[in-house]
Amino acid sequence: MARGYIGLGVALGLAASAAALAPAALAQDKAVQLKLSHWVPPAHPLQPALQAWAADIEKASTGTIKSTVFPSEQLGKAFDHYDMARDGIADFAYVNPGYQPGRFPIIAAGELPFLIADAKGGSAALDAWYRKYAAIEMKDVHFCLAFVHDPGTFHSHKKILLPSDLKGLKVRPANATIGQFMTLLGATNVQASAPEARDVLSRGVADAITFPWGSIVLFGIDKVVNFHMDAALYVTTFVWVMNQEKYNGLSAAQKKVIDDHCTTEWAVKIAAPWADFEADGKPKIKAEAGHEVYPLTPAQLEEWRKAAEPLQAKWAENARKVGADPDKVLAELKDALKKQNALY
Repeated sequence: MARGYIGLGVALGLAASAAALAPAALAQDKAVQLKLSHWVPPAHPLQPALQAWAADIEKASTGTIKSTVFPSEQLGKAFDHYDMARDGIADFAYVNPGYQPGRFPIIAAGELPFLIADAKGGSAALDAWYRKYAAIEMKDVHFCLAFVHDPGTFHSHKKILLPSDLKGLKVRPANATIGQFMTLLGATNVQASAPEARDVLSRGVADAITFPWGSIVLFGIDKVVNFHMDAALYVTTFVWVMNQEKYNGLSAAQKKVIDDHCTTEWAVKIAAPWADFEADGKPKIKAEAGHEVYPLTPAQLEEWRKAAEPLQAKWAENARKVGADPDKVLAELKDALKKQNALY
């Protein structure tokens, strides 16, 4: 019995020594200053979420990894953020893969209409599913995490009830897949980042936008559109990526801190406040004078579903071009969504 206690004491002592060495190792590391770049305004819920993420990294690294968050395209345009991370203009960058059609065909599966019904479970599923594929199509950056926003829909100058109503309209699509959908239905796509969206709608350059609810209010788009379809049309995928050279330059202990903050758990933590924010936007718009929020009938919804079917075939064709098995890839994503109760 005494030997058992001695053995236990030795084991506990070694564990305590290891735990004590970790902070000591970090304390000896060189200080690192990270530039975190995104393109939404400081009032957006992504800003405090990323600040909290960065603060937790600073704490876990015993102060050796500090960060500054740059919102509102301060370091570069929204469309350029992937390349900004690749080239070291930003150390971490917030990327909408759908802003560059055809460049990231695998993650585009998450953009397929009527697939993801919930932002929190959807983010957990997308992140877990995409990790092995990120190594294929985002190999020139260090992938951190992926997430989605709350389902978005049409917000427009005129009422859109059926796919045929889009013919001849000018639409600012949320991502490449929705852009393909608009073309399929006879609409013209207007390319504009989120910060530019209000301007193109107010000037009549665009007639409609696909956007989540809370962001309509945040970007002031509720001041320039009046009609809002109440349907979970789509989500947009996002990734948070790091400059590979910056990651390689960290100590082993610092790399572990970053790795511990590039997880599915953190993907959900970052997505959750935004999901709640977007969901809260719908009642705000309903309460505003001069706005009509209208549901679809089951028959109308079925027409939309049928109209979207060719998009999956097109996505599969693009995924096949980069050597992926589209049936396997999509089945894996749907399985991940089912596990999170987030499949539409």
